[in-house]
Amino acid sequence: MHPNQNNPYYDYHQYWYNEYQSYPIHQQHHSIDQSDIFYRQHAQATFVLVHGSWVDPFFWHGITRELQKMGHIVHTPQLPGHGTDKDKNVNHEMITKQVVHYITSNKLNNIILIGHSFGGTVIQKVAEQLHNRIKRLVFWNAFVLNDGESLADQFTPQAQKFLLDLAKQSSDNTIKLPFQYFRDVFVNLADLQTARQIYNATTPEPVMPLVEKLDLKTFYQLSTPRSFINLQEDTVVPAGENSGWYPHMASRLGIYRFIQGSGDHMSTAKIYPRRMAQLIVNASRD
Repeated sequence: MHPNQNNPYYDYHQYWYNEYQSYPIHQQHHSIDQSDIFYRQHAQATFVLVHGSWVDPFFWHGITRELQKMGHIVHTPQLPGHGTDKDKNVNHEMITKQVVHYITSNKLNNIILIGHSFGGTVIQKVAEQLHNRIKRLVFWNAFVLNDGESLADQFTPQAQKFLLDLAKQSSDNTIKLPFQYFRDVFVNLADLQTARQIYNATTPEPVMPLVEKLDLKTFYQLSTPRSFINLQEDTVVPAGENSGWYPHMASRLGIYRFIQGSGDHMSTAKIYPRRMAQLIVNASRD
């Protein structure tokens, strides 16, 4: 099955969710079968899911449906410069402002704010402004920056050069990852067909938010509860003495709840949304 060139998400949707034949994509409601009864054991929560680089809110589609089956409320704002937004001239402040506006305009309170990958840097900045509205922060294989750092600072000089050279080769200061790199690093557990399906749904990433150094002094003064979800096969940030998701990145959160599972950076969300929804609930519970 190949993505439709005019609507790359159409066949992509069908490919990913054909395991849920009783819950067609076009329907807004679904019945709960016996296998879903355990989903109702948790109190209703309000989740705001912040996606990462190269994707848009559809990254959360399967997970959103699973969380909704559990009875939760789910919001998935789109970040400026991503998805259908063709204007790639954005910075980190614009992205943060959009998420803040989304939360306040929808009058959301007592939320679980979740960031995946680059989204971790976004929820750090959002929390500085809206900590009174946030019940818990959840970082899912997400970047946790020290004060004064950029996301790019988390990579080796060789990796930084690789990414910045890609941006220089573009006409709009964006990064489009080569497929083989994407397959080996971002979807390393996926087969070839699955990897291509995910890759064809990505869009070039604005480089500016990745290289800006962020003032995070206020974030490190907050006492908002936080959790870190680590998928063990995620190799986007290789583990080393001074690198990696866990414990290197996670330890910057101070006291936090640690939840671990199996999966890579991108394909697990699409292939195993129920598994990821349960990990998110475990990370978010009281």
